[in-house]
Amino acid sequence: MPNEERDGEFVQSLERGLAVIQAFSAEHPQQTLADVARRTGLTRATARRLLHTLVALGYARTNGKSFELAPKVLDIGYAYLSSLDVERLAEPSMEALVEQTHESCSAAVLDGAEIVYVARVPTKRIMTIALGLGSRLPAYLTSMGRVLLAELDDDEVDRVLGPGPYEARTSRTVIKPDDLHEELARVRRQGWALVDQELEDGLRSIAAPLRDRNGRAIAAVNISSHAGRVSLETVRREFLPALLSTCAEINERLARR
Repeated sequence: MPNEERDGEFVQSLERGLAVIQAFSAEHPQQTLADVARRTGLTRATARRLLHTLVALGYARTNGKSFELAPKVLDIGYAYLSSLDVERLAEPSMEALVEQTHESCSAAVLDGAEIVYVARVPTKRIMTIALGLGSRLPAYLTSMGRVLLAELDDDEVDRVLGPGPYEARTSRTVIKPDDLHEELARVRRQGWALVDQELEDGLRSIAAPLRDRNGRAIAAVNISSHAGRVSLETVRREFLPALLSTCAEINERLARR
């Protein structure tokens, strides 16, 4: 966090403890004390205290030489999912949508410049990217991301995403901020977003928002399909009405929370 955003209530030790947890990943599931200190920028003494505190609390474990996260870390993420309640309220309708369309369905929330998957009902694998709960993707080139970015004004979008140009994942990726603003304006007008092979060649997805009782978009739901199997006409003619009906059904449950 930038120094200008900190105040007298800021607890640096908590920030450092979270940094230690985030130092572990699929690429680095086990690390020595020196590894953690290097990846977090902390001194070895500080990293040692934090690691042993996490071990004592059950959030990490050690064999005496290296450290790894323990399953209890999942409690932190599931506390958020439980408070959001989207997975419980949305999953039955998402499963019905997958049964109807025979395509994968996911739900995600916006976290800064990225979307985070909070529910997923897969079908045939269509992406080379493995997705699960907690997976992150850039918001600007995903249908769910655009649905949620469309809730922001242009200045806020620029603040969240940065000045651009954005990274091109395929030849179709929208990389210019002005072009993205134009696309987000279209999403605001129509209430849904369609992204055609911008994240990955062959991948098409369409998304619509989930709203709470106050009309605030708290998440988005999408249908993903392969361009070689499903035409854009099918996405618009068949998938879109089914998606909008599913979101309306979930929104009714969210409004009664």
